[in-house]
Amino acid sequence: MRIAFYAPMKSPEHPNPSGDRRMAQLIMRALDQCGYKVHLASQHRSYDGVGNAAIQTAIRQEGERQASSLLSAYRDKKIARPHIWFTYHLYHKAPDWIGPRVSRALGIPYVIAEASYATKQLGGPWDLGLQASKQAIEMASAVISFNSVDDGCVSPLLKRGLKITRIRPFIDVQPYAAAAKQRTFNRETITARYNIDPELPWLICVAMMRPGDKLSSYRELGAALSRLKNRPWRLLVIGDGSAREQVAAAFASVKGNVHWLGAKSAATLPGIYAACDLYVWPAVNEAFGMALLEAQAAGLPVIAGNVGGVSGVVNAPDCGVLVEPGQPETMATAIAKLLDEPESRQLIAAKAQQYTCEHHGLKTGASSLKRLLQEVTSCLS
Repeated sequence: MRIAFYAPMKSPEHPNPSGDRRMAQLIMRALDQCGYKVHLASQHRSYDGVGNAAIQTAIRQEGERQASSLLSAYRDKKIARPHIWFTYHLYHKAPDWIGPRVSRALGIPYVIAEASYATKQLGGPWDLGLQASKQAIEMASAVISFNSVDDGCVSPLLKRGLKITRIRPFIDVQPYAAAAKQRTFNRETITARYNIDPELPWLICVAMMRPGDKLSSYRELGAALSRLKNRPWRLLVIGDGSAREQVAAAFASVKGNVHWLGAKSAATLPGIYAACDLYVWPAVNEAFGMALLEAQAAGLPVIAGNVGGVSGVVNAPDCGVLVEPGQPETMATAIAKLLDEPESRQLIAAKAQQYTCEHHGLKTGASSLKRLLQEVTSCLS
């Protein structure tokens, strides 16, 4: 079976790393593991972050042009005709202008993973994208949710009798589990390269440095750690971006404890995670947090903000600690507790790794996707 895949928010081949891009890549890998032939139908990015009607109109026109081009390619057999169209992550700022048209023209099922419909945006600057997303959701043959936060707004739009399918977010746990087995080697390597005291507890966070929620998370983490500046610890920060100066300012009071490692490739991340002791991240408005799963798979306990779908990936209290958002003092207390209790930290780390490998692995995700798509196609026969 052939599947046309599209991610309007950010293509899996987009040059800038992000959790959204990573999840798109993983879905494509999972579909491939299911035995499906997957092709990336388009890299058209439909995202408009400012709410500009002229920009959105131009985005829609390009999407419609690409839809026409794809249909011609399918008709002329330049590209093998798909049996299913699969769109990952659509909402008012990044609607799907391609998939619905292609699916209708070919008479194939239209499947969405991660859909959002925010009624508060009605009549607002993204109303064009909101209406397009509504129409896409209404025609969907299946809607997959990795994060239940938006389910209540999406469910009323579904075809009669159709229900949202919940699938746990997933990653390829193997590189992280392998890195965890070589923790001593990884820690020695990081110590030598960045001159970090190996006798101290190492905290870590991994996130792009951009304005908005990421910067807010960094600021909240800086406020929490400032309350622990007299304790012995080090923070490894992985990431870069346009807000780097503002992020650095957020940690000014503890700058001697912070090591800036910059952006890292996906291949180098498992070893860095495994060398550390504790993952910390306020997760302001986080959908669920790919880095949280990666840290757990590498054998780290997590302390994170209890927002969005974070509770769906951090199985607290067994696998980590969830704190209420906007309370850096609460996060500081949670960090201090695990710093003071290395045995508890190690026990939680082991449980976090086991839970993530069992419930959030690529193989598990692939099996869930295959079951759903089999149900979708069986309804056609």
